[in-house]
Amino acid sequence: MELQPDLPTGEPLSEATFLLLLALTPAPNHGYGLIKQVQQLSDGQIILSTGTLYGAIRRLLDLGWIERQGADSPDDTTRTAKTYALTELGRRALAAETARLRGLVRLAERYGAEVR
Repeated sequence: MELQPDLPTGEPLSEATFLLLLALTPAPNHGYGLIKQVQQLSDGQIILSTGTLYGAIRRLLDLGWIERQGADSPDDTTRTAKTYALTELGRRALAAETARLRGLVRLAERYGAEVR
């Protein structure tokens, strides 16, 4: 059994990164929406600061796992919210991490660990 599918980074995803990608699965979202979505998905266990969120967003943009949609308007008085969308590469990264986690759960079950 292969425990580490071919993850695009070669390493397991952090919980926050996994949840950010998962939060973008249904539809694009903006920064504050992502903070709330991650908090909800984690049952309140992970509350991202804006600094942590935007650091993660920058990394995910650099990896090509998400893309920015919308931008600041040309005049300085009106700003449109930037939203972020999952790319195909991001979907593959999320799928690979999900498969890796399933493999770990199967291994734990096979060795008698109680998994609920």
